[in-house]
Amino acid sequence: MPIRKVLLPLTGTAAGAAALGTAALVARRWDAHIAALHVRMDSRDVAPLAGEGLSGAMIEDMMSATERESGNRARAIRALFEQAMQAEQIPVTDLTPPVRLSASFSTTSGREDDHVAQQARLADLTIVPHPDAGEDVSSSDALHAVLFDSGRPVLIAPRAAPASVGERVCIAWNGTAESATAVFGALPWLQRAQAVRVLASEDYQRRGPAAEELRVYLALHGIQSDIRVFRSIDREVGAGLLAAAQDFGADLMAMGAYSHSRLRQLILGGVTRHVLEHAALPVMMNR
Repeated sequence: MPIRKVLLPLTGTAAGAAALGTAALVARRWDAHIAALHVRMDSRDVAPLAGEGLSGAMIEDMMSATERESGNRARAIRALFEQAMQAEQIPVTDLTPPVRLSASFSTTSGREDDHVAQQARLADLTIVPHPDAGEDVSSSDALHAVLFDSGRPVLIAPRAAPASVGERVCIAWNGTAESATAVFGALPWLQRAQAVRVLASEDYQRRGPAAEELRVYLALHGIQSDIRVFRSIDREVGAGLLAAAQDFGADLMAMGAYSHSRLRQLILGGVTRHVLEHAALPVMMNR
């Protein structure tokens, strides 16, 4: 299925530029519409602080300050969006339905994870900006909202906009249901890619079909691929996986997310966490 709608939640300007550049590449490749979304903090969320002993006047001042800050951030993000679309020569439109290879910008208030998850359910792909420097990538509300509550794939943009997306695609395969879902979601990309490689490792494999079985399955879809067996680096499967992707010159990696529980990975680490924190290429995840 071709990609026609790309959801792009924008929360800040630091990582927003790279995400916008990534979204522009995806939109051009698929002749798609970019639906940029900014979720503003609701100043009414400050009201519960009244129960913490703050006076009504203090609460009102905090609400006013929150509203001003939220408005300033929204204007800065809107300006960044318009500049990026102008530079990419992608027209901004409010037509319904939108024309192909176009973009739109909308703003709403509330919880980012709720709004992003709901909007992602009617998007073919959601591109999540990499968190700003100093933030924990594994705690991204937008990322987990799409992974756990939308049923659609999410693409994590790298810290710097790539030169291309989807020309050389690698698949992180371990035989799990999550990796199978990732392959299914990546089929449109794989069918258009110049080269496809399956990355597998004894350290990464779980109970399920082996890499050779995946290669045969892809061939039924007209996708020629090869297999690269990689090794962990310093006992980190994720490091070995990323090194193998780099050796291939991949500009997109498809993988399943959180084969173990999210809580376990947050505490103990895990392949998903390592890739999220260290990948220098776009990573498309499914769960």
